[in-house]
Amino acid sequence: MIRAEATIRLATIRDLEAVVPLFDAYRQFYQRPSDPQLARDFLRQRFQHHQSIIFLALDEQDTALGFTQLYPLFSSVGANRKYLLNDLYVVPEARHAGTARALLGAAADFCRELGAASLSLSTGVGNIPAQRLYESLGWVRDQRFYDYHLAL
Repeated sequence: MIRAEATIRLATIRDLEAVVPLFDAYRQFYQRPSDPQLARDFLRQRFQHHQSIIFLALDEQDTALGFTQLYPLFSSVGANRKYLLNDLYVVPEARHAGTARALLGAAADFCRELGAASLSLSTGVGNIPAQRLYESLGWVRDQRFYDYHLAL
């Protein structure tokens, strides 16, 4: 287990190769097959088209420990900007060391600085450790809306 506090910074396309294995492991956590090339291509497109914000957690040796990825959204009703925290992953050996907490804090600070109205996320119903973390940081589970999805 890693004990030292991680450094969190905004990732750039130069960090692509550091983020790829984290992103691939994140997808595997959600029962997708490992596919580093798919991860690389997907992330490269997000960087090249400025379609997401990625924060990267690094240890003292600049080893990547985790990441979070945000997507910009807009609310017509609120007439404001929002963000979706779509991805959050920390390598197993860096869990329970404050890495996820630090990534979530950096994401929230970033959104506040831009004047966003909110930051949203979804997690698996059975992912109790993540739910506990989110709630300990003030995240509130939505009781007013249901999410629906249409596969295309």
